[in-house]
Amino acid sequence: MKNLKMAVAALAACSMMLAGVVSAGADETEGFDFGSVQTVSEGKLIVGTEAGFAPYEYLVGDTVEGVDMDIAAAIADKLGVKLEVQNMDFDGALLAVQQGKVDIVAAGVSVSEEREQVMDFSEKYVDSKDVVVVSAEKPGVEESSAEALAGKSVGVQQGNIADLWVTDNTEAKAVQRYTKFVQAAQDLANGKIDCIVMDEAPALELVESSEGRLMILEGDALFEDSYAIAIKKGNEAMKGACDAVISDLIESGEMDKIIASHSNADQSETEAE
Repeated sequence: MKNLKMAVAALAACSMMLAGVVSAGADETEGFDFGSVQTVSEGKLIVGTEAGFAPYEYLVGDTVEGVDMDIAAAIADKLGVKLEVQNMDFDGALLAVQQGKVDIVAAGVSVSEEREQVMDFSEKYVDSKDVVVVSAEKPGVEESSAEALAGKSVGVQQGNIADLWVTDNTEAKAVQRYTKFVQAAQDLANGKIDCIVMDEAPALELVESSEGRLMILEGDALFEDSYAIAIKKGNEAMKGACDAVISDLIESGEMDKIIASHSNADQSETEAE
């Protein structure tokens, strides 16, 4: 788990860097009236997620845990409501928040200009980078670059930012879209696809659980992005609540503790992916 712990340490460092950005707007959220926020269902904060993206969200038995779930729980606590987690496909979760069926989506959601057209985002709480996962025995791709993916069959999570990036920035032979990363890992191990493009933290989890069958290509990240909570377009009250909580978590150092607490998330516990 050495590499995973290093990645978690990097995530914590990213959250500390973001603290400087968030603190610049601290006066805007200080004294926020959480009582003014209305939720989809009275007395509940309904969060949509996809529990196959450890350490951000993963299953322990029937319970969804992870970095994002702790953030969502902190928001629910400030609102004085019960947290209800709805586990669904990633793209289904994004559609649900756009339609007002869930209050927020906490699922390692990357901020992009395309998504900002149809939904709002909270303050960013962590920076991330996407990497290439290949077969350890017979790597189908030899370097981490857009050019190296030309003519390859690339696995991605459907609706994920990697899906959009690979589609727009490479000449891949095929983009295989999966609802669960464990499905992509099985196909990669069996030689049905050449590689998977995904965030580094869950990639390390996937590799750790593969018993030596998979590895991450060395080199620069394919691209970098940032994660935030997704909110229905125009829901300024909910955005204000999320911003206030995330700001407090980062500035108090609690965000670092949350990230560190999920550093040993066991991919074997996410069997329901």
